[in-house]
Amino acid sequence: MTAHTQIKASQPAATAAEIMTGAEMVVRALVDQGVTDLFGYPGGAVLPIYDALFHEPRLRHVLVRHEQGATHAAEGYARSTGKCGVVLVTSGPGATNAVTGIVDALMDSIPLVVITGQVPTHLIGTDAFQECDTVGITRSCTKHNYLVKNIADLPRVMHEAFAIATSGRPGPVVIDIPKDVQFASGAYVGPAQARPLHNYQPRTEGEPAAIAQAAALIVGARRPLFYTGGGVINAGPAASASLRELAALTGAPVTSTLMGLGAFPAGDPAWLGLVGMHGTFEANNAMHDCDVMIAVGARFDDRVTGRLDAFSPGSKKIHIDIDPSSINKIVRADVGIIGDAGKVLTALIAACKRHRQGPDAKRLAPWREQIEAWRARDCLRYRPSTEVIKPQYAVERLYALTKDRDTYITTEVGQHQMWAAQFYQFQEPHRWMTSGGLGTMGYGLPAAVGVQIAHPKSLVIDIAGDASVQMTMQEMSTAIQYDLPIKIFILNNEWMGMVRQWQQLLHGERYSHSYSASMPDFVKMAEAFGAVGLRAHTPGELDAKIEEMIDTPLPVIFDCRVEREENCFPMIPSGKAHNDMLLGEDARDIGSVIDAGGRGLV
Repeated sequence: MTAHTQIKASQPAATAAEIMTGAEMVVRALVDQGVTDLFGYPGGAVLPIYDALFHEPRLRHVLVRHEQGATHAAEGYARSTGKCGVVLVTSGPGATNAVTGIVDALMDSIPLVVITGQVPTHLIGTDAFQECDTVGITRSCTKHNYLVKNIADLPRVMHEAFAIATSGRPGPVVIDIPKDVQFASGAYVGPAQARPLHNYQPRTEGEPAAIAQAAALIVGARRPLFYTGGGVINAGPAASASLRELAALTGAPVTSTLMGLGAFPAGDPAWLGLVGMHGTFEANNAMHDCDVMIAVGARFDDRVTGRLDAFSPGSKKIHIDIDPSSINKIVRADVGIIGDAGKVLTALIAACKRHRQGPDAKRLAPWREQIEAWRARDCLRYRPSTEVIKPQYAVERLYALTKDRDTYITTEVGQHQMWAAQFYQFQEPHRWMTSGGLGTMGYGLPAAVGVQIAHPKSLVIDIAGDASVQMTMQEMSTAIQYDLPIKIFILNNEWMGMVRQWQQLLHGERYSHSYSASMPDFVKMAEAFGAVGLRAHTPGELDAKIEEMIDTPLPVIFDCRVEREENCFPMIPSGKAHNDMLLGEDARDIGSVIDAGGRGLV
């Protein structure tokens, strides 16, 4: 048996009464829910389930090297497919190692079902070996969680968990299963026969009166703006298509949060780019000056709103979200519409058409002229170099050489993440996987593993930072084991880049522990894993090396040596409004825009 193969025994036949062990129920329920792939790491409290997996050829288990890697891989899988990601880990440290990815999924609305082993029920509360209060620990970072103490409840819980994770605002659900319940026998029922205890039925259709009110505001607007988020992507391809149709119908420009990139094509003239702390000059000024803001599947995160009392002060705000708790949570909406983004946008199209069959060019002309004036600032320009690779240039060339391929992008967290969002132009949804709400360093590499599992013939690239990627570098071993040709494109500046940027601009250039003094040789590291290592130092060699990376049929670590002290602009300093941005040429003046109290960016 090689590292790339597993021996599978034949599937045992179920009895007429469908009596099986709890472990077999878990595996059967995964199959009945349409799961084909799951990510995990075995341990004592979950071995009965792993034994049942041994007999099930319809499920592919991907053995990660750390439980955090399992959750991020499942996130990448879910985000790129629209399906539910599945994780299987053991009790105690297995569960606690998974918590970072669980919180990440909650913040970014990613559907996961995380199955954890637990000590036998009679040992719960005795501080048994590898025991922890998994339900208590994950109560605040899951959409819902369960401790299954009775075998009779297990089939229902399994099916209910998938329904909760994937409906409404998606999120992670944890199922904690004691070992004795896994060994116990009981009657299994399928999804159609299981009776859920929770009457969880999220509202998907928008209220007609609210839709009519919103349509009247939109068609009467002189400075409309769509502010879109990850909720559009979560609502499926039809929602993205409806957003494009409604933008064309109304003539309103479109901007997006980090999680919403790709829902609207970057090549469309109505696209303004990313909004928020490192958003474009035109997007942030449009958000500040619009008179009607249509927020779709976005939650008014602090990285977007900036100074709340100065946030889009003159606008009427329409907020569309499937999560009722998001509406009026941070910013008060003049019109709140609870429902699925796709269905609400479709209803808005019909309502707007009843007013007008196309955009009012005369009414919108001054707004379009103003936006073009903002665009003329060319806020993303940077000083080119023929001697050193600028990180912005590296992402531009990566996009140019991959845009015509079937490409998926993941990222780590930091400066490289923002440059990827600014310079890699996403034209479709589900092509961009990043950690938005939690900002988890180490996300991108295992997420790329999950994406490649879901899309084996596609090009999957993790745009990484040299510091962030080291947090989960061991998952390269997973990529090797499962023949996953992921590409790790490291923008290597030998710093914790975003930390260094803030220390330079806000802390008197006191670089406290942000310098990576003992950077590994990434090329040799790649070779040690059995992957291919590449390195580029100059702009002249970059294209050829990127093409070599793309054409290599094995996992690749690309050490792209970039300008060490390049900063990421534009930037909105903390406590400032959207129209009070720093552009690259303004960096020298940052002392005049940070208040005397020395407030930072976080």
